Amino acid sequence: MQRVIEHSGLNHAGFAKTIGVERSTLSQLLSEGNLRLPRADTIANLAEKYQVSIDWLLGLTDQGTLSPDVMKEPLEFEDFSGSTMNETMLQWHREAGSYRVRYIPITLPDLLKTEEVATYEFKRYGLGKTHQSIRDTHRMLIHHRQEEAEMEVCQSIQDIESFALGEGIWAGLSAQARKQQLKHIIILLDELYPGFRWYLFDGRQMYTAAFTVFGPLRVAVFIGQMYLVLNSRQHIRLFSNRFDELIRASIVQPNEGIRFIRKQLGKVK
Repeated sequence: MQRVIEHSGLNHAGFAKTIGVERSTLSQLLSEGNLRLPRADTIANLAEKYQVSIDWLLGLTDQGTLSPDVMKEPLEFEDFSGSTMNETMLQWHREAGSYRVRYIPITLPDLLKTEEVATYEFKRYGLGKTHQSIRDTHRMLIHHRQEEAEMEVCQSIQDIESFALGEGIWAGLSAQARKQQLKHIIILLDELYPGFRWYLFDGRQMYTAAFTVFGPLRVAVFIGQMYLVLNSRQHIRLFSNRFDELIRASIVQPNEGIRFIRKQLGKVK
């Protein structure tokens, strides 16, 4: 509790007021000889107000907050004007550590992109500095390999079919580049499975925005050149449940991904 008080920037009297107790009660709870646990409603108020884990408050886990430090706001924005998107994403992946990352990409999963495809995308959308962004994408793949991180990816089969056919945003990408990308995906799917699991659903039946769930730490929802970052347990649970729905609706399972991509190779012209 003392750590939460320090991060709140309040004195004991002010902090006690925010969680609905008297200053004297707070002093008793903080005293070294105290063996009493706070009332259940006090713990609930503290957890809700300062976005910390009840288990951590009770000493049942070392993972207390919804980020490495106590989050002062349950909602934030990360703006990438003048910086690189993947640098921030890489840091979030590192912070997630051994937690499972659940990812719905905008186009293709970043870890699977060839340099030519990444360059095409970054130049098209102006997402930061191209060379640095590509470097960060490579670093993300290296991180996944070295840390044996666990990641689930879910997206529509139409995303992949459009890529293979060179439709929509991919109309300006050569057939050769698309073939190399699909071959690259086959190699990485074989290498990274089962730590990397790719699910594909029918986009005619399901729809989703692009977002990433970093374990119990945060959800990052992509909204253009910035992310809406949600830190509350309620939001994280909501997006995790949505991801579960998409997985249940998937018609291509991770162990079928390579066969599916090989079929797409035959469509490239």
